Amino acid sequence: MFPLFKKEIQVFFSSLIAYLVILVFLVLNSLFLWIFPGEFNILNNGFASLENLFLLAPWVFLFLIPAITMRSFSEEIKNGTFELLITKPVTEVQIVLSKFFSSLFIVFLAMLPTLIFLYTIFQLSFPVGNIDLGENMGSFIGLLFLASSYIAIGILSSSLSQNQIVSFILSIVLCYIFYLGFDAFSLLFDSQTANWIAQIGFNYHYTSLSQGLIDFYNVSYFVVFCMILLSITILKIQSRKW
Repeated sequence: MFPLFKKEIQVFFSSLIAYLVILVFLVLNSLFLWIFPGEFNILNNGFASLENLFLLAPWVFLFLIPAITMRSFSEEIKNGTFELLITKPVTEVQIVLSKFFSSLFIVFLAMLPTLIFLYTIFQLSFPVGNIDLGENMGSFIGLLFLASSYIAIGILSSSLSQNQIVSFILSIVLCYIFYLGFDAFSLLFDSQTANWIAQIGFNYHYTSLSQGLIDFYNVSYFVVFCMILLSITILKIQSRKW
């Protein structure tokens, strides 16, 4: 699988996709967190916290990750190179996983420079270092799991259509539904039922991880979700052989 993973990374960096995703993610977050006045501006809030980054980043990823994944299968199906790919001595599982992990690697590279933000608030806090590192690291881990789920949705969407724009839009809609759609739907029910419905969506588990609660329940939710969607994608790819 590693040769496929390496090929996907090379494809990303041979075009502008990877560079644009990393640049846009960093620029947008930097502008809202440090430059633009408003509720997200850390300096205006008067306390050293990266909470606003983890509120803003899911919305930025909501558009950037579909842009990464929209070409995963759509482009190959449209250009006819997918048929050539499946004739090679690789399995559908290896193909799907290589696209998943290569996209996740690009997202990880985009997130990595935000550790500078963590160092900045570490220095700005009074006294220096007076921040909850456990909560912040939990938030980074939660954001990575959330991004993984977005990627799984994006890859599935790309396998459903040979049109990249259709895949892009479908991915955004599905990511939004799973991120906040169930929270909105839960408001129609009593508190106990609403809590069960909210747990179907991403936000409930992402919020728990962002509080530093790295427990089996929340982690397994994202892992199982990704496994289910990637399995559906594999079945969809296998159906093209029939």
